Amino acid sequence: MRKQHFILIGLLLVSFQLLKAQGSPDYSGGLKFKFNEDGSKYLRLISWAQVQANYNTDDSFDSNGNENSKLSFNLRRARVLMFAQINKDFLILTHFGLNSLTSTTLSPTGTGEGSQLFFHDVWAQYNLGKDHTIGGGLHYFNGISRLNNQSTLNMMTLDNNRQSWATIGLSDQFARHLGVFLKGKFDKLQYRVAINDAASSTLDSRTATAGGDAVYNGRLNLGSKDAGKTYAGYFDYHFLDQESNFLPYKVGSYLGGKKVFNIGAGFFLHPKGSVIDTGTALSPNLEGEDVSIFAVDAFYDAPIGENGSALTAYAVFQNNDYGKNYLYSAYGTGSMIYGHVGYVLKGDAAKTRYQPYISYGTHSYDAVSDDRTTLGVGVNAYMSGHNSKLTLEYKNQQFGALDANTISLQAMIYL
Repeated sequence: MRKQHFILIGLLLVSFQLLKAQGSPDYSGGLKFKFNEDGSKYLRLISWAQVQANYNTDDSFDSNGNENSKLSFNLRRARVLMFAQINKDFLILTHFGLNSLTSTTLSPTGTGEGSQLFFHDVWAQYNLGKDHTIGGGLHYFNGISRLNNQSTLNMMTLDNNRQSWATIGLSDQFARHLGVFLKGKFDKLQYRVAINDAASSTLDSRTATAGGDAVYNGRLNLGSKDAGKTYAGYFDYHFLDQESNFLPYKVGSYLGGKKVFNIGAGFFLHPKGSVIDTGTALSPNLEGEDVSIFAVDAFYDAPIGENGSALTAYAVFQNNDYGKNYLYSAYGTGSMIYGHVGYVLKGDAAKTRYQPYISYGTHSYDAVSDDRTTLGVGVNAYMSGHNSKLTLEYKNQQFGALDANTISLQAMIYL
């Protein structure tokens, strides 16, 4: 009966996932192919797809001036992730898929840019002893904060805080850089650092104007010699249970399965990543401006008593310097404070449990006097941890003339 109800809800208004996540009481997830008797040589395969249905309470219009439907659908994520342990020291990981396929990016024959699969991650790594690993490729060992390293499989809120993926499409490929990384731990202190090539193409395709604000396309305008490298790092101290750093993806909520309290700090540096024009309209003079982002954060997740209740809480302060008065989409020179809190109500872990939550963020910009604020209020219904979950969320975003209200319903399953 529960399965029939779930399918019915999914047909009406769904977001569907097949994925690997923490939180299920009786399932480890994914497929694992063992190549020897003890399982030390293996290939693990995980696949997920996510479809979202969103209801926008406000009127909106397309580029032709036609009023959009309030209800819209989005193939938010469709991914395949594979990793293979060649021996105890070597590992290779491959992760590919597409994101945010909508009616405006569909193409008649599936060959359009929005319909194309691409690699999210492809890296190889080698263990330097028990607790330290070096690797290289297209990777997700990011700096700045926990949310900039967030897994998309087990978020507590409906989706990640957008401004926390602070370089997405500006110096990287969908939050992944091409470079080398070193990760590991010293007792309770975990670390990840990386040196990467900056992307020469960027979402910010604007041209710097004389006396104007910075634009983030230094690699394109100044060349790789001046703006070719980025540097990132994140360090977190684990006071209670130790989290795994086998893969880079940070867990959003353990639902009380662990007792975790971490304090973290991180950075991202891109020397001369942005450019300004200090010349005139007739005689341009492009100069590089350093991009520097720093953050401190705290994460807490623990059971409350012995009745199945659990608390998840997260907070981050992030200082962003993208160059002089930089402002593009959600990103800009200024500062951000963000946090969320969720509480799993008491109940049997093998049965449906509920987790109401609230999130709030405020982002100030040097370029304008208005702050961007986001408020999210939602509830998760966990029928088998993260393996089977319904999420209902209301989100409000305000910035200048923007006052957007969205109601989303998501159903999530991974097998």
